[in-house]
Amino acid sequence: MSEGLDIASLNLPALPSGWHYKAVSEIGATGEQPVLTGPFGTNLGRSDFVESGVPLLTIGCLTQGGINLDKALFVSEEKAKELSRYRLKEGDLLFSRMASVGRAGLVPKWLEGALFNYHIMRLRLDEARIDTRLFINYVRGAKQVRDYLKAVNHGATRDGINTEQLLGLPVAVPPVAEQREIVAEIEKQFSRLDEAVANLKRVKANLKRYKASILKAAVEGRLVPTEAELARLEGRSYETGEQLLQHILEARRREWNGRGKYEESASVNAAVPGKLPVGWVWATYAQLGEVTTGFTPPTGNAANFGGETPFFKPTDLDAGEDVHVAREYLSDMGLQKGRKLPAGSVLVTCIGATIGKTGLASVDCATNQQINAVSPAVVGIDCRYLFWWTTSPHGQRQIVDNASATTLPILNKSKFEALPVALPPAAEQHRIVAEVDRCLSIVREVEAEVDTNLKRAQALRSSVLQRAFSVSA
Repeated sequence: MSEGLDIASLNLPALPSGWHYKAVSEIGATGEQPVLTGPFGTNLGRSDFVESGVPLLTIGCLTQGGINLDKALFVSEEKAKELSRYRLKEGDLLFSRMASVGRAGLVPKWLEGALFNYHIMRLRLDEARIDTRLFINYVRGAKQVRDYLKAVNHGATRDGINTEQLLGLPVAVPPVAEQREIVAEIEKQFSRLDEAVANLKRVKANLKRYKASILKAAVEGRLVPTEAELARLEGRSYETGEQLLQHILEARRREWNGRGKYEESASVNAAVPGKLPVGWVWATYAQLGEVTTGFTPPTGNAANFGGETPFFKPTDLDAGEDVHVAREYLSDMGLQKGRKLPAGSVLVTCIGATIGKTGLASVDCATNQQINAVSPAVVGIDCRYLFWWTTSPHGQRQIVDNASATTLPILNKSKFEALPVALPPAAEQHRIVAEVDRCLSIVREVEAEVDTNLKRAQALRSSVLQRAFSVSA
């Protein structure tokens, strides 16, 4: 990257009367080093980090919403004293050295005394010349800053800024009184936007709770009239969940005929809690379909990949009830190492932090070994009902409670097979699925509108800054 450019060479737009361009070096704090890079690795290494203590800010702590400690490290008070020249004060400005200067933060009162690492630069301004709140908003919104970054990064492989370039950054400086007016107006506009965003986020949280309540009601027999209730009102008989389960098991025995010794699927543990609606029965995943754990063909052989069969991994299950696009595809050769699953299979992550993430395959597919799959019986099981049961609070709790209690939770195939499923009559399954789909389609519409408005709020935030620093003579 080139060094900082001379302001006169930048062909900057004219300013309103009373405004002046100043390089950061001209408005920096006097009597001390205005720009300081965090300590080198020779002064601060991994062995210095502790679980709690004095915060050490990293690039990940700098966000558009301000500075947070989500990605902070910590050092002891003794180590912090050794690094006292890197202690922060309220009003200090922090900039990433490895990304654009727009990734910046203003140090609040509660972070006084914290430290910052080598990937961050600290800028300390002369408050008599420029309001630091004005400066941070200028950096985030002014076109002059973006143009300057393009100029100093010309030919660079990645965006960034060094100490000299930060000192050379041109700043449009209004009179002090006008600075305060601009800051007050920006903060007023941002306060309104913050309130709107908070309301939108509350709506999203309420939608999430509403979805959970819909699924809970669905698998407890409270969302639609039960088959038992309708049969009584209509004066007819019906096939109960228990009878349906027996028909499923008999059909699976017949299909197995001639394939060796048939092993009965594990039945539900008698200790399973919860009273079921009339006509329902407890079953297990193993009773309701074929359960398999995925596989991964040798990755060293490119011939195993590039075919037409989607090869799903946990990250592909984000699509939820319509998983059909994969990041990788297997060839026929790759499939020889495992099993091809039919469309309608319920896919459940069985290991790691995303354990319980569930998807419904809408195409024939294969999965890796992080996923357990249930391919439901052909007759009597609505695969979408099985999917909604698995994603319901009841289904998710069973998965989490039965996973191994280690730092890396695991739910192996045998444990997954034995998990209970509340099974309604077939006709009732279809009604439940139809009503869940209807309710959740409304949720999705509202969520889409909320997301659109959140994006609009972010665009308005940028627009406020652009208008504040859009200069003309």
